[in-house]
Amino acid sequence: MHHHRTSRGTSRRTLLIATATAAVAAATTAAAPTASPVASDSASTRDRLKRLISRMSLEEKVGQLFVMRVYGHSATEPDQADIDLNLKEMGVRTAAELVAKYHVGGIIYFAWAHNTRDPHQIADLSNGIQRAGLAQRTPLPLLISTDQEHGIVARVGKPATLVPGAMALGAGGSTRDARKAARIAGAELAAMGIVQNYAPVADVNVNPANPVIGVRSFGADPQAVAGMVAAQVKGYQGAGIAATSKHFPGHGDTKDDSHYALPTIHHTAEQWEQLDAPPFRAAVAAGIDSIMTAHIVVPALDPAKDPATLSRPILTGVLRERLGYDGVVVTDSLTMAGVRQKYGDDRVPVLALLAGCDQLLNPPDLPVAWNAVLKAVKDGEVSMSRLEESVLRILRLKAKLGLFRDPYVSHEGVDRTVGVRSHLAAADRIAEGTTTLLANTGGLLPLSLRTHNNVLVVGADPASPSGSTGPPTTVIAGAFTELGFNATALSTGITPTQAKIDEAVAAAKGKDVVVVGTYNVSATSPQRTLVSALAATGVPVVCLAIRNPYDIARLSGFAASVAAYSWTDVELRAAVRVIAGKIRPEGRLPVPIQRADDPAKVLYPVGYGLTY
Repeated sequence: MHHHRTSRGTSRRTLLIATATAAVAAATTAAAPTASPVASDSASTRDRLKRLISRMSLEEKVGQLFVMRVYGHSATEPDQADIDLNLKEMGVRTAAELVAKYHVGGIIYFAWAHNTRDPHQIADLSNGIQRAGLAQRTPLPLLISTDQEHGIVARVGKPATLVPGAMALGAGGSTRDARKAARIAGAELAAMGIVQNYAPVADVNVNPANPVIGVRSFGADPQAVAGMVAAQVKGYQGAGIAATSKHFPGHGDTKDDSHYALPTIHHTAEQWEQLDAPPFRAAVAAGIDSIMTAHIVVPALDPAKDPATLSRPILTGVLRERLGYDGVVVTDSLTMAGVRQKYGDDRVPVLALLAGCDQLLNPPDLPVAWNAVLKAVKDGEVSMSRLEESVLRILRLKAKLGLFRDPYVSHEGVDRTVGVRSHLAAADRIAEGTTTLLANTGGLLPLSLRTHNNVLVVGADPASPSGSTGPPTTVIAGAFTELGFNATALSTGITPTQAKIDEAVAAAKGKDVVVVGTYNVSATSPQRTLVSALAATGVPVVCLAIRNPYDIARLSGFAASVAAYSWTDVELRAAVRVIAGKIRPEGRLPVPIQRADDPAKVLYPVGYGLTY
């Protein structure tokens, strides 16, 4: 495997940039990445970084705190539509202008911002951004970041390797696999110039109704989640990028989505210590480079009922002092409603800084946020020492990641690392250990080519994650076809109409088995009617939960039930191999499944899973 920065080429560096950065590079050369953010922090490196900070203007220091979105596939020549969006939202045309004007310390990539078309383009965008950073009066490289959790949240799609998501890895139960998955993912991100990944999720998903975390969590057992988090921290950081555990102090027990509301976590201080704290403690012990805050209220930790992102008792009192964390603290996106409800967009970044945050992520209006922090420092509300404390943490991380030495990547490095055969094979092997068999009436599974050759695949086709080649029904049917089955696909949707249900029932006629891809089945979901109607035909039905494993509690009439935990290709293909008997089901539930009509009763406990 190619580790950190083997992919950096020197061919792209200009003499001008090399000259401009020579002094800084010499002053900030750090040791190779190690397990701890402090371990690479020699006293001499800190002194040199402090001298660098003393030469920076106030505007440059303030800029280092911000991590901003920017539209476009290129740092200097984006499409006109992206230029228009940049002008409208930030008053600049390009990523290069954003860096020059606001001296931002980081940029976050999104697929919807057209930053992640393909690996070569991503590498070129990263190089262009770093070139802009080193062309400033004080040459400073940038922390380029993204949310590459894998599973249902991924910003970089194929041909990059997509490994199983958190809950799938939790079902696999192997910390070795979790570490390997992160090592592969981290090496590929590094090759594209993405050096800070907002993963792994450290939330413990103890609420089945959680609308925002769910399968993004490793599971419901705090100790098991802690082991997985530590393994992924070591995997990502072993590949030479910064990992980020999120969302502190724990977003696992909520029924509200902080993108649209301000959730309250009603855990007592003791419950928080037992349920929510262990994965974050494990991340700190593993040397986590950055921790992301949550826009949630936890009255037991802060009676003022401020969102954790803006809470000094939570971020400084608990995270810094009680957990002993001295790495970078990054806010969750400041565009989210959960952090904007109580205070205006001009106050939020200032309060986040005062609470203990270092990086201010993606404010809705950068000019407003940037000027608000600048004014707060000039007015004395934020002391210069408090500002410089955060700038030092950010620059320490940049030094640790080797960005002052050489922030550039190359197409050759991309080709050597991204989506290579060994990575894809490892992802498939890891996924094979995650699929969970929950029910198998009459030993229907594994399906035999001799007796169940004609397969109908129906079900929900939610928008495909970045790692998908098509809608789930198409991917599932294609995987059966590759194994020699005669499979056809019929998309019935997340909310199938009666006409669609009738169409599926008609299509089932003469088939040997129907596989139904289910997606977050609720009490009122017509997916329940679909499964019952298909079961009534007498054709055996296999339910394949393509997101939350809780679907089985609301369904009836099926012969077999399987949980895949995500609808990316790697997880769906593994599930089909299990259903077809090419591999044995090895996954075990990382969360309990309760009765839908009586949540106090557990249908399937943590650790449950059938095999053959």
